[in-house]
Amino acid sequence: MKDRHNHIAVIGGGFGGLAAAYEIAREGAARVTVIEKQEQLGGLAGSFEAGGAKLERFYHHCFNSDRHIIELAGELGCGDRLVWSRSRTGIYLGGEFYKLSTPLDVLRFGPLSLADRIRLGSLVPKARRVRDYRDLESVTAEQWLLKLCGKEVYRVVWEPLLRGKFGRYASEISAVWFWNKIVLRGGSRGRAGGEVLGYYRGGFGTLAEKLAEAVRAFGGTVRTGVRVKGLVIENGGVRALQTTDGLVEAKIVISTVALPILAELLEGAADDEYVAGLRRIRYLANVCLVLELSEGLSDIYWLNVNDPEFPFVGLIEHTNFQRAEIYAGEHIVYLSKYLEPGAELYQMSDEQIYEYSLPHIERLFPSFKRGWVHHYHIWRSRYAQPVVERHYSGLIPSHKSPVEGLYIASMAQIYPEDRGINYAIAQGRDIGRLAPGALGR
Repeated sequence: MKDRHNHIAVIGGGFGGLAAAYEIAREGAARVTVIEKQEQLGGLAGSFEAGGAKLERFYHHCFNSDRHIIELAGELGCGDRLVWSRSRTGIYLGGEFYKLSTPLDVLRFGPLSLADRIRLGSLVPKARRVRDYRDLESVTAEQWLLKLCGKEVYRVVWEPLLRGKFGRYASEISAVWFWNKIVLRGGSRGRAGGEVLGYYRGGFGTLAEKLAEAVRAFGGTVRTGVRVKGLVIENGGVRALQTTDGLVEAKIVISTVALPILAELLEGAADDEYVAGLRRIRYLANVCLVLELSEGLSDIYWLNVNDPEFPFVGLIEHTNFQRAEIYAGEHIVYLSKYLEPGAELYQMSDEQIYEYSLPHIERLFPSFKRGWVHHYHIWRSRYAQPVVERHYSGLIPSHKSPVEGLYIASMAQIYPEDRGINYAIAQGRDIGRLAPGALGR
């Protein structure tokens, strides 16, 4: 039992959980164990093999303002593996492709009048004038964009993207969420005004493995393929985790999983009102179709599809960002869709999703041939995107729960920032500094 009092268990082997464990282990504050149900680490950035190389199951990149990734990679001695490239952004609208990578592209954007193009281009500088996100908490993204850009810009550019991503929740999304997206992407620019993005050579899943190696080097433990089934709580405090590999005793538990998953673990063991509060934040699921092609589809990296008939809101051609040679000449394309878990597309089999998607790809790219597809992969995530509604800050649970010794650091709490590796690392390291302070109590 004495050993339990110096033991911290971390649920989840994504970047948040690994960063928390890394902080605890390197400071020697306690003995720490990470428990991850998947065989692979990295969460949504977990890898699979494509063209003989590692690739994220769900597309990833970073911005040149993502200092937490940059600093951590430097600490781990692999900062040189972060490579930076200009990216091309575009939009498919009315049967045409338009580039929107630079201010000049915006001025040439034919679907809008010149006055509306200027309104569209002025959105980033206007957004940067907002100094306190709390000024936007009572406003929806729709209301804010209509005020800043006008009805036509909203109708043509922003409304299809909001509805494509959030579906029936589109009109509820907070202006804070959209403001953060605009400022983040608008700030990751080169001198010529084009967007500059970063990628970890070998895939971000490799960076997660590097982080796990550091945890182990400092004396920590990382266990994969082990699922947490419940929390043992006695006298209002954490005592242990019930796992598929037996009981793991710990005085402190850090949960980095989605809040509804934590609610399930606490069911019957914690206050009913608190558990219900964990379920209050809604999440969208995601389906991601990844294609390995013999030919590329376009020269655009990030294509927003403003076509309600197209089943995916984003088409990300990874090998317009990283060289196809890295993947044995394969051209890698992600097609991503956020949706509710009860949606038909989410419920389809892998083969059904693939077959359903092909005619839509053929419609956007008439030269595309099915014979180009060498391999396809389907990935699903039940908890991929929190629905960031108005007054969202009032819904977020505190990092320190009412259960003694239980701390929470989930993607839903990265606010006003949106989910992403950079902020998962920042939150994980913060909780890794905070939690050990309770060991002596």
